[in-house]
Amino acid sequence: MRLTALTAAVFAWVSLLVLPAQAEIKINEVTSPGGITAWLVEDHSIPFTALELRFRGGTSLDAPGKRGATYLMAGLLEEGSGEMQAQVYTRAVENLAASFGYDADRDSLSVSARFLSENRDAAMGLLHQTLQEPRFDQDALDRVRAQVLAGLRSDLKDPNKIASQAFAKMAYGDHPYGSSGKGTIDSISALTRQDIFAAHEAVFARDRLYVSAVGDITPDELGGLLDGLLGDMAATGAPLPGPAEVTISGGVSIVDYDTPQSVALFGHMGITRDDPRFFAAYIMNQILGGGSFDSRLMKEVREKRGLTYGVYSYLVPQDLASVYMGQLGSANSKMAEAVEVIQGEWQRLASEGVTEKELTDAKTYLTGAYPLRFDGNGQIASILVGMQMDDLPIDYVQTRNDKVNAVTLEEINQVASEILLPEALHFVVVGRPEGLIASP
Repeated sequence: MRLTALTAAVFAWVSLLVLPAQAEIKINEVTSPGGITAWLVEDHSIPFTALELRFRGGTSLDAPGKRGATYLMAGLLEEGSGEMQAQVYTRAVENLAASFGYDADRDSLSVSARFLSENRDAAMGLLHQTLQEPRFDQDALDRVRAQVLAGLRSDLKDPNKIASQAFAKMAYGDHPYGSSGKGTIDSISALTRQDIFAAHEAVFARDRLYVSAVGDITPDELGGLLDGLLGDMAATGAPLPGPAEVTISGGVSIVDYDTPQSVALFGHMGITRDDPRFFAAYIMNQILGGGSFDSRLMKEVREKRGLTYGVYSYLVPQDLASVYMGQLGSANSKMAEAVEVIQGEWQRLASEGVTEKELTDAKTYLTGAYPLRFDGNGQIASILVGMQMDDLPIDYVQTRNDKVNAVTLEEINQVASEILLPEALHFVVVGRPEGLIASP
């Protein structure tokens, strides 16, 4: 998204001013006269609103043989609409001091809009035109396609991207999760304007829509805005793909790549977001490798042995399949030892569990860090729409820390024994690791 200096300054200013504390966030559910539901946090301290739209499906909706179409389509939405070609469109957005952002991942396509109250109607009129009357001009398609292709060629030389693609292919096979949502050089090169229009039709529909708004807008104003913006959108889009089977098994795969430092992704089947064991698993992961310098993996792999600058693990609860993953980089001469230490820590936590002190420390960290996520209207709007997609209750912000604190030592250790699967842990290593043998 391109911004003028004026627009950038406006939104930098409001970002600094709009910093509501977690306790002050009051979320209301709003239903428009036309039946569109949204979550709203009113904040009339400054004349500014963040609107977040999210459409379930994302790049997983790509038609067979059209990989990358949704991602490319999202990149083309800011390249003109209605009667406006790309440059005219850009000036129109800038003159309103508004910003529209678009992104697509495996599970969703997101639209992030920021606008001043005095320009609300005009900004929403332009956004409506963007969503309903995209141009997808051939010259814009060729220009954005070239940018995507440049990124894909760069990815072919990036060890982390190579590892990610190899792991996805092993984990999900031919399911859309098994390949990059950005597409391949061949698939992107072959996409036509008609393919981009088809991708647009597949994604933008009300049957997969989630909405949140934060800022200077009342429930009545938001209801009217939603009907005007989305009321005439298609009722249904393309069918969502079915669940992906996680097929990766334990072992080590090595992708030869000439680099002094290898990178590794590791993981196995994970846990869904609606699993009643999720909070216990979340805390357990914080102890194992959740990003803190106090995690077991950081202590054992980095501090005690100096095998890496950083090693992390994380839950990946996606819509169509869930995995439990981790990553690190290490010198070729040290990667074999790093893999052995991680395998050992995976096994130790599964069989021995965590200590009472580790549990207490993890709870303190997770509950204390939670309010820091709410650092601006745009970020809050994004969190609220994510909560809706995860089917979380509207009071989740107020109850989340209580759920973390309610997890007992017995629960976390039971979950550790159930979801940590040392025998299923697979490492994809990209580089030339010394002494590491691929298996099976």
